[in-house]
Amino acid sequence: MGVISEDKNQMTLIYNSETSVGKQTLAYANAADKKLRSIDISKTKVTGTQWAEIASQLDVKIADLVDQEHTNFVQNFGDKAALLSSDDWIKVLQNQPEVLSGCIVLNGKDSLIITNPSDLVKHLENNSAGIDE
Repeated sequence: MGVISEDKNQMTLIYNSETSVGKQTLAYANAADKKLRSIDISKTKVTGTQWAEIASQLDVKIADLVDQEHTNFVQNFGDKAALLSSDDWIKVLQNQPEVLSGCIVLNGKDSLIITNPSDLVKHLENNSAGIDE
């Protein structure tokens, strides 16, 4: 995966196949009437530059991509999370893909974090009229 594509005709799903949210969101994405590029972060390493680009496209901090209440995160970092740098947050995502907060959907300049798989269907339905313009 190089630079994140902003192709409006292709939906990119960044997910973890080892989570129920990831599996279900992938199923919804596969059923959508769009070309799909899926990136399973439990099997494919996303670079630091790519994580920074994803966070920028979502208009969030890299730390916001991490579920800081996830058991594995709390075990490793406890309340020290506030002391992590952007590089540290990237390393967390790269080395502990299970702490990604849901799934990330990128479609053209449109992007969102999915924590409830059915939200992807609602999003696609709401945007289907404007996506191909």
